[in-house]
Amino acid sequence: MKVLLIREVQGLGIPGDVVDVRDGFARNYLLPRKLAVPPSPHQLQKFQTLREQYALELADRHTRAQALAEKLNGAEIPFSRRVHDQDRLYAAVRPQDVARAVSERFGEKIEASRIKMDPIDKLGEHEIEISIYEGISAKLKVVVTPAA
Repeated sequence: MKVLLIREVQGLGIPGDVVDVRDGFARNYLLPRKLAVPPSPHQLQKFQTLREQYALELADRHTRAQALAEKLNGAEIPFSRRVHDQDRLYAAVRPQDVARAVSERFGEKIEASRIKMDPIDKLGEHEIEISIYEGISAKLKVVVTPAA
């Protein structure tokens, strides 16, 4: 069955795409959830303009992600934590902490799930990677020092 996507469906397409899917998938999933409609000339024309707007939005997202990656690359994020014997931390630095610090310092909200790191439980410099957008990532340093 051919359907016209009106929302982005992961692994299937973007708004304005006409895709061929199994009948049951279209009837039971795409159509009831208003993710797709049967393709008609009127719908095709309507979603052609939507597709053009979507392409512009994707280009804008890519540009903003590239600018953010340039800002974040090589930046240092300092943390001060209490330590106990052998320079181990009482409270580890977690992705949520890094996301909050990036938001406060750069004014850009980053989801903790996009930060690729293990919890940091030792003093020193640690390099982490943030996946910003499709294929765009930034590496930054987390510097953990002992609290006074």
